[in-house]
Amino acid sequence: MLVDNHGRKISYMRLAVTDRCNLRCFYCMPEDGLDWLSRAELMNYEEMLRMCQLMVQMGIEKIRITGGEPFIRKDIMLLLSSISKIDGLKELTITTNGVLTALYVSQLKALGIKSVNLSLDTLDAARFFAISRRDEFAAVMNTLDELLKHDLDVKINAVVMDGKNTQDILPMVELTKNLPVSVRFIEEMPFNGEKHNYAGLHWDHLRILHEIENGYPAIKKLSDDLYSTAYNYQIPGYKGTVGIIAAYSRTFCGTCNRIRVTPQGTLKNCLYDDGVLNIKDLMRAGAKDEEIKQELLNAFSQRPIDGREAERLRKEQALVHESMATIGG
Repeated sequence: MLVDNHGRKISYMRLAVTDRCNLRCFYCMPEDGLDWLSRAELMNYEEMLRMCQLMVQMGIEKIRITGGEPFIRKDIMLLLSSISKIDGLKELTITTNGVLTALYVSQLKALGIKSVNLSLDTLDAARFFAISRRDEFAAVMNTLDELLKHDLDVKINAVVMDGKNTQDILPMVELTKNLPVSVRFIEEMPFNGEKHNYAGLHWDHLRILHEIENGYPAIKKLSDDLYSTAYNYQIPGYKGTVGIIAAYSRTFCGTCNRIRVTPQGTLKNCLYDDGVLNIKDLMRAGAKDEEIKQELLNAFSQRPIDGREAERLRKEQALVHESMATIGG
């Protein structure tokens, strides 16, 4: 078992395979996009597979593939197929914006992928366009239909933004009446690719819950798994569940079991740190597997106690301003 310096089990890795995305959600990046990484800066698939194999040997049990948008990367299904075959890996999942995903759902099912996180901030096509700056609402809803048709577990992730989509909270909760989905509301975070454009948190997890309780007074608290990042609820008689993720408030750090690896191979012990080790550079310098494992153990022995400590320890002391697309959000 892999344990950090605070006695927390590390068993879950999020691997971002690209920084590129086919949406331009304003809370993630500027309208003109980002300075995209060159191909040489990205980990190639052989490096990603080797890293995943080493991580599983060390104790990682679950891998989530993220981006950017993972289905933008060429031949992504080949990587997913290879990772799915790693001996000892218990769960492979994926997070997607759903624009391109519908075509791949049957293949995901065939690989044994049982759960998909779908980013969807609104059920209104006009608001979707205003938030994402792209007219892809129909494609995302088609993906949702395909995921449900193939009996995959679906978690719908919605970032709650003041003045943008708070009117969607109750309609999205209503999705759980007839659909076996988990609708999860996420506090907005400062990872928008801008240095001076984060206005701060207006809708925290308590305010989101209050809004839901006003519309659904009968809603009941569910028990949460030890490593859950969400506070989970259900309305009696509804097929699905509701979750609230205090991503900015950072109330779940005490049981955090996850690490992140960016598309360029940078290990992040915490979403809020600025990277603690570059795995790709080690591989390209010729490091052997045992050397890489030792470097990883050294990094895991210095995990911050929570996201606020991670933010304080950043080398660049300004407020965090990376894009979520570059760090596997």
